[in-house]
Parts: sequence; C-alpha cells; structure tokens
Amino acid sequence: MATYKVSLVIPGAEHSGAIVNLPERPQVGQHITVGDLEVEVLEVIELIPPRGDFHFVHATCKALPLPGGA
Repeated sequence: MATYKVSLVIPGAEHSGAIVNLPERPQVGQHITVGDLEVEVLEVIELIPPRGDFHFVHATCKALPLPGGA
C-alpha cells in the first residue's frame, strides 16, 4: 500500500498549511479536510521520485467556505 506524504500550502489563507499522510495521490479538484478547514487541490507536484511505496508531493490548495457561511 502506497503512502503519500503531502505538503499542503494554502496561499493567502490564515491557515499555515499542513503535512498529511494520504493513501492516494491527491488530484486537482479533490477536497481535503485539514483540521477544521476544507481545501480544494489546485496543483500537485511530485517533489522527489518515489522510493518503493513512499511518495512525497506538494499540493497547492485554496480554502473553501465553511458550511453555513461562517
């Protein structure tokens, strides 16, 4: 089973981003929950070549509005 260590960056947001482990490579348009924030993936870049089942990628994201407009 592959492991994707994903660096999430959210330009212009108050949230500082995160590094998360995912079982699949993130895809453009995918929504990911980071704590109490939901983001949409805008771009995915492989940072280093895979080593076995380990992948390290960068995802640029945008913050999505909170449910209820808060």
